[in-house]
Amino acid sequence: MGSPVSQDVTQILTDLSKGDKSGVSRLMTVLYEDLRSLASRFLNRESHGHTFQPTDLVNEAFLKLVDQTRITWQGKTHFMAVSAQAMRRILVDHARTKHRKKRGGKNRVQLALRDDLVVSIERPDELLAVDEALTKLASLDPTHARILELRLFGGMGMKEISEVLNVSTRTVERHWAMIRAWVLRELNSSPAPE
Repeated sequence: MGSPVSQDVTQILTDLSKGDKSGVSRLMTVLYEDLRSLASRFLNRESHGHTFQPTDLVNEAFLKLVDQTRITWQGKTHFMAVSAQAMRRILVDHARTKHRKKRGGKNRVQLALRDDLVVSIERPDELLAVDEALTKLASLDPTHARILELRLFGGMGMKEISEVLNVSTRTVERHWAMIRAWVLRELNSSPAPE
């Protein structure tokens, strides 16, 4: 059985899925540090001149998530996984806007494809290339795309990903080996998006 906090989060999320938003402020209070930590991991990959602060990213993502009516929340891990997805979309949208305003801007994002390999992305158009590869992977294999997103943008480990996807950790590890090779090949063969 989970901790009282975990049970509280699950109950709030269950109520939220049913349209009861009375626990939203409590949810934010309980999950704020976890969400801020997730946002910090995203933004630590960015250059020091980035305009987002972790609090801004948390607030924007949280507002998008609590207004969702089509999601049946499965618990804290599910909420955090969807939060990572929302934060990724916010940052990609920000990169697209910045790319349009100033081609070749100097944002730096680092995405770890495995513990000993980090892909350094120095321009918004390269972040968009990663997003494009993720979108392409989603059309080929949605499960692989989800694993990639949770690993790169959610900062989740294999065990956490296995919980979100309800599969064994070994299955996630096996998929990760294929995903990593596919992404590296895709990024090395794709021109930057226009």
